[in-house]
Amino acid sequence: MNRGRAKAAPAGDAPARLGPRDALRVGAAGLRARPMRVFLSALGIAIGIAAMIGVVGISTSSRAQLQATLDRLGTNLLTVGPGQDFFGEDAQLPKESVGMVGRMPDVESASATAKLDDAGVYRNDHIPSGESGGISVLAARLDLPKTVGLDVAAGTWLNAGTAKYPAVVLGSAAADRLGVAAPNVQVWLGSQWFTVVGILEPNQLAPELDAAALVGWDAAASHLGFDGHPTTVYTRAREDAVAKVRDLLAATANPQAPTEVQVSRPSDALAAKNATDEAFTGLLLGLGGVALLVGGVGVANTMVISVLERRAEIGLRRSLGATRGQIRLQFLTESQLLAALGGVGGVAIGIVVTAVFAVSQGWPTVVPVWAMAGGVLATLLIGGVAGLYPAIRAARLAPTEALAAP
Repeated sequence: MNRGRAKAAPAGDAPARLGPRDALRVGAAGLRARPMRVFLSALGIAIGIAAMIGVVGISTSSRAQLQATLDRLGTNLLTVGPGQDFFGEDAQLPKESVGMVGRMPDVESASATAKLDDAGVYRNDHIPSGESGGISVLAARLDLPKTVGLDVAAGTWLNAGTAKYPAVVLGSAAADRLGVAAPNVQVWLGSQWFTVVGILEPNQLAPELDAAALVGWDAAASHLGFDGHPTTVYTRAREDAVAKVRDLLAATANPQAPTEVQVSRPSDALAAKNATDEAFTGLLLGLGGVALLVGGVGVANTMVISVLERRAEIGLRRSLGATRGQIRLQFLTESQLLAALGGVGGVAIGIVVTAVFAVSQGWPTVVPVWAMAGGVLATLLIGGVAGLYPAIRAARLAPTEALAAP
């Protein structure tokens, strides 16, 4: 028996069976007869699947990078800052707040910075005072890198000697805005020259330090009129006691006015950003679904045209004994194969797009298995739905009508 066609069945005999292999061969032969149309229809499916895989993969890779960052920096960092008093005025933290917080039983380390509102930093002394470039000047304690998790990109951090003299460490963004690429240069800070001794790496848990110029606690008092009141106290708590420490921080930092203290957890801000990214991911997935639907319409259009063009073939197969069910199976198989081509191609394209983007951002490349399997299953479903009407229409053609078609 020719596996591509069913033989005419003698009167009274059951029609020849069209097995799975026969159906695949007949369906593949139908696709090979129209390669360009098949390619364009499969491309429509591939674009939708690639969009969905790419969005899921990039989002998952971003979350993996975020988790790696949190694992490295820790989720046990808490910050304490002044709020407002009863009259709506800006409050102050006591000078002793850092020491009091550091003596809490479940606190591993505590450090602080203080914003110096009257000081600005500039590349030289000829720049107008209003053009600060958004760079803040902060007094910093020596143990700040240990508590916050700061890394020095170039030079060194402040030490017991440099913290007493006009020396400054620049955050990564502050160095870029000042045009400082290496230490051992001078900047104009607080109406005098300060020597840059270090440049910091960017820090995600304390992004406010990226756009800051940090001077020693003692140098700020002797050269910039610092009064000793911290504006941000950074606290590292034990991992299993973060909630407990958070509840006690306000009363510990300012026992006389705990309601005038604000306590936050920087990792919560990163988690909120991740939630925003997930909402945006949902929007992009919706757009990918629309693209997939358009691809399904393309498959349906291709199959309908195929039925119209191949009515003579359908009539011949019917006259040779092919049943309506075999004709339906043939065209459903073609639509499924067409959709599967687009699905597999789309998954491959989505993986490549995810890998290229993740590598360019320095992220790990993560594409969930469920997304790849779901992409292929979605295309098979789309192919089945898109090919159902053309298959039924082909099966309903009478042999005489199909053979008489031009």
